[in-house]
Amino acid sequence: PQGEACQHEGRSERAGVDGARSGDGTKPGHALRRKGKQEGKGRAMSGETVFVVEDNASNMKLVKALLLSAGYEVYTAEDAEEAQVKLATIHPQLILMDIQLPGMDGLALTRVLKEDPSTRDILVVALTAYAMKGDLQKALDAGCDGYITKPIDRLPFLSTIRGHLDAASLAG
Repeated sequence: PQGEACQHEGRSERAGVDGARSGDGTKPGHALRRKGKQEGKGRAMSGETVFVVEDNASNMKLVKALLLSAGYEVYTAEDAEEAQVKLATIHPQLILMDIQLPGMDGLALTRVLKEDPSTRDILVVALTAYAMKGDLQKALDAGCDGYITKPIDRLPFLSTIRGHLDAASLAG
């Protein structure tokens, strides 16, 4: 058999040698966990979870694929309200938060999460296509622990995620 097995809602999926997956069939908010060696730059350590809050389907697909390829357990939400509901039952190590969300934006949601004792310890990294002057400071002022701009470049993206998680584990 080629590739690595993935778990999805109790079913196993196979990824080919190149990592491509046919008929992913994942739904926002469901976790996928890639099994196999967890080594190399940007690779997840066992059990590390990332929650992606992103309303753009193409961006969500890319971010999820990159995180899965690095071995992270991935949960997703398409808006702030869905994210709040799911965060009542999961506690990820890191949230990738799109700033421009429908309804409550990502910075407002970050403020809510950082004020809540049950979620304030979760790292939040802003993810946005809007890299205007002052946006980094706005994200930091809202409680974000970092900032990643789109378009996403695979290696720097994964290294940034790994760096935030490593820094948090050293500090905690």
